[in-house]
Amino acid sequence: MAKIQSNKQLRLRVLTPTETKIDQLVNMVIMRCIDGDMGVLPGHQAHMCVLDIGVLRVLNRGRERRLAVFGGIAEVRQDVVTVLTEEAHWPRDIDKARAEEARDHLQRVIREKESDRELCQDQILLRRALVQVEVSSLPLDSEEEE
Repeated sequence: MAKIQSNKQLRLRVLTPTETKIDQLVNMVIMRCIDGDMGVLPGHQAHMCVLDIGVLRVLNRGRERRLAVFGGIAEVRQDVVTVLTEEAHWPRDIDKARAEEARDHLQRVIREKESDRELCQDQILLRRALVQVEVSSLPLDSEEEE
């Protein structure tokens, strides 16, 4: 994990239709966009991107937390990163055994698919399960509640 030495911070807001997952000052955000990972530090130029299924990394005071994010959009403007997504999960939100079971099932199903469309749909579901397994494997962090 990269250590950020600056005292400067930016505000990170991750919003779903039903709740605010995080709204706090952080040192850096790294998010999975459809065209690759993007890191955001304080002073980043204004930018918008489409999010992919992936892990959003939150770096703050030498610590890293991870949030599973399932697509959406992100806006960077005036030291504020706003993420709008249908779904986002902290490690505590994920049933790891269920995610692992879904991963294993989908890997088997994908090997048997003949239709490109069915294969694409199952690959997307597999990516969701893989992200959930990765994030659910992380230690719980009491700071998530802030």
